[in-house]
This record gives sequence, C-alpha cells and structure tokens, in this order.
Amino acid sequence: MIKDTIVNGPGNAAHRSLYHALGLTKEEQQRPLIGIVSSYNEIVPGHMNLDKIVNAVKLGVAMAGGTPIVFPAIAVCDGIAMGHEGMKYSLVTRDLIADSTEAMIRAHGFDGLVMVPNCDKNVPGLLMAAARVNIPTVFVSGGPMLAGRVDGKKTSLSSMFEAVGAFAAGKIDEKQLTVCEENTCPTCGSCSGMYTANSMNCLTEVLGMGLKGNGTIPAVYSARIELAKHAGMQVMELVKKNIRPRDIMTEAAIRNALTADMALGCSTNSMLHLPAIANECGVVLNLDIANEISAKTPNLCHLAPAGPTYMEDLNEAGGVYAVLKELTKLGLLDTSVMTVTGKTLEENLAGVINKDTSVIRTVENPYSATGGIAVLRGNLAPEGSVVKRSAVLPEMLVHEGPARVFECEEDAMAAIMAGKIHAGDVVVIRYEGPKGGPGMREMLNPTSAIMGQGLGNSVALITDGRFSGATRGACIGHVSPEAASGGAIGIVQEGDIISIDIPGNRLELKISDEELQSRLAAFQPKKKELSGYLKRYAALVSSGATGAILNV
Repeated sequence: MIKDTIVNGPGNAAHRSLYHALGLTKEEQQRPLIGIVSSYNEIVPGHMNLDKIVNAVKLGVAMAGGTPIVFPAIAVCDGIAMGHEGMKYSLVTRDLIADSTEAMIRAHGFDGLVMVPNCDKNVPGLLMAAARVNIPTVFVSGGPMLAGRVDGKKTSLSSMFEAVGAFAAGKIDEKQLTVCEENTCPTCGSCSGMYTANSMNCLTEVLGMGLKGNGTIPAVYSARIELAKHAGMQVMELVKKNIRPRDIMTEAAIRNALTADMALGCSTNSMLHLPAIANECGVVLNLDIANEISAKTPNLCHLAPAGPTYMEDLNEAGGVYAVLKELTKLGLLDTSVMTVTGKTLEENLAGVINKDTSVIRTVENPYSATGGIAVLRGNLAPEGSVVKRSAVLPEMLVHEGPARVFECEEDAMAAIMAGKIHAGDVVVIRYEGPKGGPGMREMLNPTSAIMGQGLGNSVALITDGRFSGATRGACIGHVSPEAASGGAIGIVQEGDIISIDIPGNRLELKISDEELQSRLAAFQPKKKELSGYLKRYAALVSSGATGAILNV
C-alpha cells in the first residue's frame, strides 16, 4: 500500500508535506490512493463527456473509502485525423499513452487505478499500461454515440464518409451532403457503429477489465454515470482482494476476447491491439490463432458498417454479455476466468438473456458459421493480412483483377475521386505501414469513396496500412511484410493480376515464383526523411502482423 512506502513514518515527512500541498488531509493520506486516468479533452467527441465520468468515478471511490487522484492521458480523434498527415499520429499514441501512464503510476505509487478511456488508441494503450504496472484496475469508458437520423433512417460516421464519395460521383447534391453532415453525429460519444473504439470497449468487458455495459451503454444515458460510480466503488474491492490485471487478462481471457471479436464483427484494428495487449501480459497471440478461432465461431452481429444496427441497439438487446451467453451454448468460452467484479465470467453470465435476436442472432441462426475477421496469407502477404469478412459483400469474397498501384493514400484518393478506378480493379496502397507511413494510417477515405461511388461490389483495396472500423468492403489491410520492410507489396506493378480468396484465406500476386524472386532481389524500398517522434517510432516499431508493438 502507498501509505506503507510513501506516507507513513518520520522518513516520509517530506512526501506528506507535498500531499498537504495538494490539500489532502491526514485521513485521506491514510486511505488507498486511487489513480483515475482521464482521457478527457475538448477535441475528441468521444471524450468531451469524460469529465462527468471522472467525477462520478471520484464519488464512487470516495464512497467506498478511497482517495481519488486524477491525472491525464492524451487522445487523438481518428475521424478528425483521417485522410491527412495527422493520421500518422494516431496509432503511435497507443504507445505514448501506455508509456506516459506507466511513468505516472510508477512515480506516484498508486494503490489502485480506474482507467477512463473511450476512443481508438486510448483503450488499448491503457490496457497495455494496466498490464505493465499490474495493480488493481477497473476500466469505465465514456460510452458510444447515439446513431444519427437522416431521412428517417439511422446512420453513423461511415455513412458520412461514403456520402462524400457519393457527392463526388454526382449521386447526391451539396444540399443532401449538408443534411448528412449536420445529422450524422448527434451526441458526444465514440462513433455509433462497431468501429475500433466501440470494438475495444466491448472487448474490455470480455477481457474482464470492465463492468457489464462498459462497451454499450450510450454516452448520454444516466446509466453511464451510475456505471462510473460503480467502477469507482469496485476498484476498492479489488484493492482489498488484491485482484490484479494479469490475474484477469490471462491467455484464456484473451482467447475469449478474440472469440467475442469474431462473433461481434469487430474492427480489424483489434488484430493490432489484442496482440499488443497480450504481449504486455506475457501471452503470444499470433494471426494463426485468429483463423483457428474464426473457423469455429459464428458471426452473430452485423452492426454498422456491416449492417443496419448500432451500439444503442446492441445495448438494448442485452449488450456484450448477451453475445457471450450465446457463445456459451457452443462451449466456445472459458467461463472460469476472473473478472473485475471479483466473480468469474460464469457467475457474471447467470441470468443473462438475448433480448433481441434480430440484433444478436442465435448460434442456431448466425450470419455466417465463421467469424467476422479473416487472416489471409499468400505470396503477397507471407506474414499475413487482415480483412473484416463480415463487412464484405458476398460477390467480393472471391475476386481477381488488375492492380492499380499507389505509393500513398493521397495519390489513391485523387485517382478514385477523378473516376480513374474501374470495376474489377484492385487498388494497392503501399508505404503506409507501421514503418513506411510511418504510423500505419487508416484508409477510410479511399474505401468510403469506393463505396460511395457504387464500386463496392466490384473493386477491392489492399494496403500495408490499416482501416478504420468504419470501413466496409473487400478491404485487406496489415499486409505484411510491408513495403518499407521489403515486402512483396512493394514490387507489385501496375496491371499485375491479384487474386483474393477470403473463404480460402489467400492473397496472391499472380506471377511466377521466378519472377517474384527476381523482383524481390532487385527491390530497394523507398526511404522517407523523418523527424521527431515519428522517426523514433519508425525505428522501433515491429510488423503489423505482430501488433505493431515497439521493439525495445
């Protein structure tokens, strides 16, 4: 306990004087000191309500006899950063968040933690930090945004990006575009589909690190404030029982999370974040495990962008726990794992029911018998690549076409918007990987433009970068090795035929082995002049196939 190492005894009088400087009474100093990591800021819509969440957590901690102390974590809005140089600074913040949070915790000796993230990189970054410092921790997110309403139909951010493509193609006019713009994102919260933020907040529940409802209770519901108070109270129980993150985030819990990922149809970015979190827990999570689990896990949910339902609908249907309850029918989960409730997953699932089988399909009637994410390998991606299979149109599950090659996202976007991409093409965007970008930018702009122009049923896109959870279509990311590391994606030539077989888990460049080896032998990856944090990041980051973790 902090009072035993910093507060008590004559030798710690100097430390106590600084606590007095903070206005902490002697009584507060003798209670467990609970760090509350707040990702609040005024630029990320998913984080603008976190001050209220943090205040509720503080009340919960105090009610349960602890002393709450708040400190910050940074956050980037992927939507605002999308499509320009700012996106290079998104994924890289995951490690900045983990590192800076670790530093604050170690320096100040907290007894327990409540992590308050919401958006894409904060959730995995703070989960990584929790595993590193391994003191009792509870997560409570800010919650998802309510769906927008346009022309009487629910909508979300992915539809907004596609509307831009539809406008460029002349399918809608500027007035219609403005209506979409003003009505798509109606409240604060993480964007309303099963995008990366909501994927990771849901998986936090499955990992056992968040209370029931963490991933699905909407940001603007009062139940979210109640959840935050309960999180504050519950961390005190964990401190008393000395239940720590690595007691919870075991290999079995991580496999449970990957299984739920397949059932929920989560963002492909989970295949970057789960391996990185697992690495901090001392667990190896490779892409082969993903296909093994996907092969036996039914896809039960088609939330936006894969389908017409949203996070608020999942919440009303029973949330993440209702999905897990369905999976237990097939014996796909290890329900003996511990959770932050102080109970096992089996105990937590007692009495849970699926309230709406149109939102959460039963295991007897899944969208597909296999999971929402697939890992493809082949001569174009010998280390692997990732696709959100549940968001691919049936006619694009198998596709073969000529490569249209671009050295960066901006060049591809210009060609798409100029009408230079045609039915059958396979758009290739390279030098956007962890090292080559650097920072592995998301490609939501080009994928949305393709969908908005009506080419989603005939054009595929592959990249060594990654995709937003809002992306849908035959979009294959994380192609590894990346171009900057000498990968085969770097030697694809304009017009080469690329074969995509998602059910068969294959991604192939249709040239002879001799030609492939000849091109690779002559290949000299392009180098970029870098400075600042991106230079350090590019020097340390590993392959997207291993979670883009930093090699230190």
